[in-house]
Amino acid sequence: MSALKKSVSCGRDLTCIPDLATALQQTGQAGFDFVTAPLVHPRFKREFFRGTPERAGPLTRSDLVIPGSEWSSLIVGKLSPWIHLDSPDQTLRKNSEKAFSEELCLALHLNVPAILLPLRSASCVNQARCLQQLLLSQHNHMFWIHVPMVSPRNDLEGVEPEEQKPAEETWEWWNKLRTLCCNSRKLGLALELSPTLPNISVLDRWCGEPIKVVVVPTDVFLTNRKGYPVLPRTHQALLHKLFKLNVQLLLSGACKVEYGIHSYEQYLNHLYQTQPIPSSMDSFAQGYDDYLQSPLQPLMDNLDSQTYEIFEKDPVKYAQYEKAISKALLDRVTEEEKEDVTTVVMVVGAGRGPLVDATLRAAKSSERLVVIYAVEKNPGAVVTLQSRQAEEWGSRVTVVSCDMRKWNAPEKADILVSELLGSFGDNELSPECLDGAQAFLKSDGISIPCSYTSYLAPISSPRLHMEVSFCKEKEKAYPFANFETPYVVRLRNANTLAYSQPCFTFTHPNKDVPIDNERYISLRFPVRMSATLHGFAGYFDTILYDDITLSINPKTHSEGMISWFPIFFPIKDPMYIPANSEIEVHIWRLCTEKKVWYEWCLTEPQTSCIHNPRGRSYWIGL
Repeated sequence: MSALKKSVSCGRDLTCIPDLATALQQTGQAGFDFVTAPLVHPRFKREFFRGTPERAGPLTRSDLVIPGSEWSSLIVGKLSPWIHLDSPDQTLRKNSEKAFSEELCLALHLNVPAILLPLRSASCVNQARCLQQLLLSQHNHMFWIHVPMVSPRNDLEGVEPEEQKPAEETWEWWNKLRTLCCNSRKLGLALELSPTLPNISVLDRWCGEPIKVVVVPTDVFLTNRKGYPVLPRTHQALLHKLFKLNVQLLLSGACKVEYGIHSYEQYLNHLYQTQPIPSSMDSFAQGYDDYLQSPLQPLMDNLDSQTYEIFEKDPVKYAQYEKAISKALLDRVTEEEKEDVTTVVMVVGAGRGPLVDATLRAAKSSERLVVIYAVEKNPGAVVTLQSRQAEEWGSRVTVVSCDMRKWNAPEKADILVSELLGSFGDNELSPECLDGAQAFLKSDGISIPCSYTSYLAPISSPRLHMEVSFCKEKEKAYPFANFETPYVVRLRNANTLAYSQPCFTFTHPNKDVPIDNERYISLRFPVRMSATLHGFAGYFDTILYDDITLSINPKTHSEGMISWFPIFFPIKDPMYIPANSEIEVHIWRLCTEKKVWYEWCLTEPQTSCIHNPRGRSYWIGL
């Protein structure tokens, strides 16, 4: 095969191969990285139950025709096309079961990395049973389930995808098979593009699935003026989206241009190399897509220098803070008072000083006098603050090494500035911290931020659910504690089922008597298309001051901001959501003197257990 490493892994689907070694050489010279090949001659249909004498000779070619390293890296096995495990004809079904077992045993013997299995209809229960028997065995082979994006029947008859009956909606085929196979991590999706793409909702649903390879038939290509193959713009846009999921490509069908099969591979590689320039968030989050991280516990743990450094790289957050502080200074001190009045600004949770810098810049641009207290409990960060105070800031800044909730301030603040927000707004205990710190804020003082709201949205993501299943912690008593823990994650291989809705809101300074930071809400999300629910994505937005805001809510996301990824609340058991139904979720924020935690459950379309009761699996320490 080609020795050059391609930007995108592209394979060639072969239907009949007289000489496997020659076929590998030719496809390699054409630039392809692997081939899908029948393990047994496609027309060799065996009869196991009718007394038909066995054919003399071996079942298929010897494994010695190519080296073992090529079997294990360059060949994806295909089963005989006549195998029909769910045939209503009992003889054909039994023959198919026997041939299925025989050919899969051969595939395991050859050590091919993956096996391509066609899924032809929603009648796949027996296929799932036969496949599940193999999935339970101890092997590492992947099974690529070949599913058309649009049912061949509907495509032939010109039926619009949104008008398909459930049995003819190919996502339903796939969902049925993988559910019957217990959502095995050994199953991957081989999604075949259709000449006419379905609507964006259908495409988004597919983009939330574990797609391993995209099958691109030569039938979907157009021919440009020079006679070279090109894809329609809609297909180009879809592939650019799928490339972000690290999919492989598989070219199927006969060559239909005079320049040879290599021209298809060249075009697909060119399409990969000409993707749109990644956004600042995409560049920053490289390597973190769908990677689960535990939310920070800044009150219990001291952040390290690298974590501070990552947050300080945000090009948007501190610019917005500077605008908010500047506007607050201008509102606080009139033009006539600017040379006589000094504003006391307290930066609580100062870290390594980015908000101190923002305050000094705001004071300079607004031409207002300030004194700044930088309050920080992390001893390591305090060293940095003290160094910067001695070398950069001078007497304008006083560094205080103390927990903001326990500090006895020498004077009261005009403006209280903090950056204690987590991915869900309140999940890093900003309400509790600022409620304590407001004791040294003047009665007419300003808090920046002054309010923040969390949001929830239902999502489908088999990949995230599988990742959560791998996060078991032996020291936790409850065996499913991993499904009762929220995770910070950059969502990529996920599909949002409905728009996000507001959840909990906190305002500062908090004038309530007594202060109560517990919350409860139930939310209903209308879902138009059938889907599988795996959990909820959490976001937040905040009003820093007046009309200066920050947001990671998809509808209002602050462009270019990189400080926060969404939070993910999983559910233990994936839940099938019928089309045109509603999801009802209940979520609580609960508190004691020592900890804060969330509990959540579903009551529509089915009832789930309450996750994380009494904070048994996850809590944030005060």
